[in-house]
Amino acid sequence: MGIFVICYSRAMNSQEYDKLTVETVKRTVPSVVSIVISKYLPKIKNIYGMPIPHQFIFGEVEEGQREKIQVGGGSGFIVHPDGLILTNKHVVFDPDAEYTVIAEDMTEYPAKVVSRDPINDIAVMKINAKNLPTILLGNSSKIELGQTVIAIGNALGIFSNTVSKGIVSGLSRSISAAMGGADGGVMEHLRGVIQTDVAINQGNSGGPLINLDGEAIGINTAIIFGAQNIGFSIPINWAKDDLEDIIKHGRIIKPFIGLQYVMLNEKLQKTYSLPTDYGALVVRDHVPGSIAIVPDSPADKAGVKENDIITELNGEKLAEKSDLRDMLQKFNVGEEIDLTVLRKGKEFKTKVKLEERK
Repeated sequence: MGIFVICYSRAMNSQEYDKLTVETVKRTVPSVVSIVISKYLPKIKNIYGMPIPHQFIFGEVEEGQREKIQVGGGSGFIVHPDGLILTNKHVVFDPDAEYTVIAEDMTEYPAKVVSRDPINDIAVMKINAKNLPTILLGNSSKIELGQTVIAIGNALGIFSNTVSKGIVSGLSRSISAAMGGADGGVMEHLRGVIQTDVAINQGNSGGPLINLDGEAIGINTAIIFGAQNIGFSIPINWAKDDLEDIIKHGRIIKPFIGLQYVMLNEKLQKTYSLPTDYGALVVRDHVPGSIAIVPDSPADKAGVKENDIITELNGEKLAEKSDLRDMLQKFNVGEEIDLTVLRKGKEFKTKVKLEERK
């Protein structure tokens, strides 16, 4: 009679799981910072009203008098020991504001914005410090649905180093979100972002989304108000490209073509009786004064016109999941690309030399 040996792996119990989470947080919290946004505003005397930030305050303006006021807050995380910090572009969008970084030990550093990504909601800041603790950057292309993630940030701009835990709820999401400013600022269209059920609040923007290995796999960027824990993070691999640009060139460099467009699908084709259900329809957006083609841009120089449909880039078909913007990021400034264009039922090809987006 044979002897059977049963082999099994013991599942991690809740105590061990909690310990892993705690150890991960201990390793990463020292690298997470709070960002304070301040501006010099007219000084007001005889103030009365609700003592709540960002509410209406009534009083008399003192002529010629200005005072430094905190107008917002966000989060960031240190990615280089000499003081490079990743955050969201919408956290540091105001060129007239002053930014202060507060480390975990409450040390305050004046900070400057090194570069803002012209396409993605990413910015890089710099503080004058050495030998700082850093967060390792993971690989966002290896994220799996359902894996545990942790968010750390300056919740509501008040509670620094707030920790929350959840899972990856979705991958490669596309959303539109109002970014920057008390009035919502500009509308950003985010593609390929990570969805998570981790509790993310205002002020968490710019903080890291980390895995249980203590690696940053995303930058927390947006939430859906009124929903139950639906938040979104920018994949960290996008930020890696930006950091590489800064180290090499001192700024973030992105290719620019100079047109507005909408990616087509079957629904849009049927609704507007279009000749195709794929490609990028060159069209202005709903913002007053917007234009479809930027004058003297690469697209303009190549002869692309409003209502053209760009169907291929270097022979590769443009579909809803192969967005023109995403495909352009594969190329460098100065490279020449071939576009296949459909205009009034006739197809033609044109060459476009990409320039640097300013």
